[in-house]
Amino acid sequence: MPSDFIKNVLGKDTPTFIQIRFPTQVKRVQDKSVAAKNGLQKGDQIIGINQTKTPYFHEFKKVVGKYKKEEVTLHVKRQEDTIDLPMTVPESGILGFMPKRPNEYFKTKKINYGFLASFPAGTKKAYATLTGYVKQFAIIFNPDTEGYKHVGGFITIGKIFPGQWNWLLFWEMTALLSVILAFMNILPIPALDGGHVMFTLYEMISGRKPSEKFLEYAQMVGMVILLSLLIFANGQDLYKVFFK
Repeated sequence: MPSDFIKNVLGKDTPTFIQIRFPTQVKRVQDKSVAAKNGLQKGDQIIGINQTKTPYFHEFKKVVGKYKKEEVTLHVKRQEDTIDLPMTVPESGILGFMPKRPNEYFKTKKINYGFLASFPAGTKKAYATLTGYVKQFAIIFNPDTEGYKHVGGFITIGKIFPGQWNWLLFWEMTALLSVILAFMNILPIPALDGGHVMFTLYEMISGRKPSEKFLEYAQMVGMVILLSLLIFANGQDLYKVFFK
């Protein structure tokens, strides 16, 4: 994807980039609603409004919002017939029915792994998570994507977890943060394990150990880098809280 496309996606207020398109098929009609009073029934599929085709629900929401407090004609497919239902759209733009959700159109499958089978499955998922994070990590340092604007600290981490307690999501997010920390720790930055590995490799290749003074200064530089990143990330969080 081009860099400007990534920049635009990251800049959106909504975290959802892609959603499933699904028909406007009525699952339930609310009692005493506009839809109920004008004959909309469970199982009906709305295919258009005022001669405008709306095969999918997101198109229906967009079109019906243009006719607030106006009379419209819904084109509805009921079993084998197509009928027209005239009604007046409320000021809220809500007719009073619930559509079938995307997960009701697809069959899902849950796989429970045994103790031994969980190890290769977990390793595979950890590898996929790590490689995906490394690819995303490169976006942060690309000025064209402006990924650095979306770096966050403790507040951002807290928002990752759901508002209601969920053991599955809790352990998934804990595992994700563990993978992220493991990757960050092997970066060749002094004061991190990756920095120590870098100096050890230098000593193995050159046969000479870096001077104590050099290691001391390198450690100080590494701490400055880490503290700067810490301040930058949490500063972004505070800026979003107070100024956005």
